[in-house]
Amino acid sequence: DVQLQASGGGLVQAGGSLRLSCAASGFTFTDHAIGWFHQAPGKEREGVSCYSSSHGSTYYADSVKGRFTISTENAKTTAHLQMNSLKPDDTGIYYCAPCSVYSTGTDLYSKEEAGFASWGQGTLVTVSS
Repeated sequence: DVQLQASGGGLVQAGGSLRLSCAASGFTFTDHAIGWFHQAPGKEREGVSCYSSSHGSTYYADSVKGRFTISTENAKTTAHLQMNSLKPDDTGIYYCAPCSVYSTGTDLYSKEEAGFASWGQGTLVTVSS
């Protein structure tokens, strides 16, 4: 069974930082790309970062580029999302999940790996202005 548990969320003022963690069981990040997804209140979930150790590639959504950094450790069963210069628009629930990156021809975007549905509860980030 694939299980992912996101943690580390909280309340922070705009301009502050948070570090999210994702503990995985049932698979390792050497076999699957791992990503972070953000669901703002009333909006659909969207991919903000996706890291593939096998390809040595990292994707960041334009909205977080330069502010967020994804990393992995612990034999690639723990992932982190370092979130700096937080903005009120970053508020929402953050989930980790195996991910894939797609191209529209002009832009890239990230979605959960095909067939993945075990989202878990995520971790809530609230950025006050």
